[in-house]
Amino acid sequence: MALIKSISGIRGTIGGETGNNLTPLDTVRFTAAYGSWLLERSENRKIIVGRDGRISGLMIKNLVVNTLMALGFEIIDADLSTTPTVEMAVIWEKAAGGIIITASHNPKEWNALKLLNELGEFISAADGALVLEKAEKENFVFSTVDKLGTVVANDSFIRQHIDAVIAYPLVEVDQIKAKGYKVVVDAVNSTGALSVPPLLKALGIEEVIVLNETVDGRFAHNPEPLPENLAGLSAAVRKHKADLGIAIDPDVDRLCFVCEDGSMFGEEYTLVAVADYVLSRRPGNTVSNMSSTKALKEITIKHGGQYFPSAVGEVNVATRMKEVNAVIGGEGNGGIIVPDLHYGRDALIGIGLFLSALSFHKNGMKSFRARYPDYFISKNKIELANGTDVKRIFEQIHKKYQKHPVNTEDGLKIEFDDDWVHLRTSNTEPIIRIYAESSFETTANNIALRLMQDIKEFI
Repeated sequence: MALIKSISGIRGTIGGETGNNLTPLDTVRFTAAYGSWLLERSENRKIIVGRDGRISGLMIKNLVVNTLMALGFEIIDADLSTTPTVEMAVIWEKAAGGIIITASHNPKEWNALKLLNELGEFISAADGALVLEKAEKENFVFSTVDKLGTVVANDSFIRQHIDAVIAYPLVEVDQIKAKGYKVVVDAVNSTGALSVPPLLKALGIEEVIVLNETVDGRFAHNPEPLPENLAGLSAAVRKHKADLGIAIDPDVDRLCFVCEDGSMFGEEYTLVAVADYVLSRRPGNTVSNMSSTKALKEITIKHGGQYFPSAVGEVNVATRMKEVNAVIGGEGNGGIIVPDLHYGRDALIGIGLFLSALSFHKNGMKSFRARYPDYFISKNKIELANGTDVKRIFEQIHKKYQKHPVNTEDGLKIEFDDDWVHLRTSNTEPIIRIYAESSFETTANNIALRLMQDIKEFI
């Protein structure tokens, strides 16, 4: 069991001992720390709270809402929602910040507090450190009985989000509707069931088949939208003779597609295809994290723009996008960031832009995928025992491969001619991720295996 504090929020498993899991006491402590930090920054006491469909979601939400009321906040309770929807709601409501209760792609025993600033963006590492310091000291001042906060429910934000996607200038609703697509959606028993089918209907798609649509957090499969977890979606696309399948994660900020024959479009190529479409209409720069495919860089150069890498994490990508004035960006895990909508990974705008791009393609998904190169990324992980000295391990690996170009901005990224491998600790799990990319699947796997052996040896 674990409690992880990072730029991706406060994330832990439900139950167990305090301090090592996301228990009620830990939830109250970190919520109080975040609320106290907000109160020091602004007199604005409005705050948005939303959650995904996890089993523990209602319990955690009640703890969060009551703690914020005790600090005197005016809470707008979005309840079942999506991460990008809550991010946008902070802006719409001119709130001081927001909390999204979701552990994103993690299994059902996990939950988390994703913390937002007044821009509807994840708080920075520096601000996160201040929140953690407050939590450590537990120096909170709660409101007197006459100044307790209030809570108002608002279930309209998903509809507003869908309306914003439909109104986005590069989303071609009429073009999509004219194609008459049949789509299968894997809603993974969370709030994708409340947001993706209505979006598809608004885009003019009449035939929508939804898998795992009961919002109960009892995930029918591992909720991370990776090929090994999408066998059911692949089979359903073939069974229903659908044009494509759509998979999202439980909080609807990651997105991937399945082709008409049940094969994977490739989560790395969600961003590549969307960027290709956006850059064809709106040339400019792009950003992705350094664990993402080099195909985005090639597409960007083709359109006359510049590509810039960032450290992994939504806040890091968004920060780099602002620095270089990127017109599109995101992460290779299927996270699309469209800056003139908002600086957050957003599967709903990703769907709108992807289907717009596809609608201008004469043939189906399989041939659409064939427009892009076949690079292979081998994605692996090694679980870490408590107390593992990752810094020492990375130092030894750096020394071993010092004759190759090495980037240390975010773990270690080592280049081998046209191939690369990226090693980094996860922001969301007690693991080291090992990603390797090559033009050949066997080569990518071999590079990853070699580095995994190095890690185990140095451990």
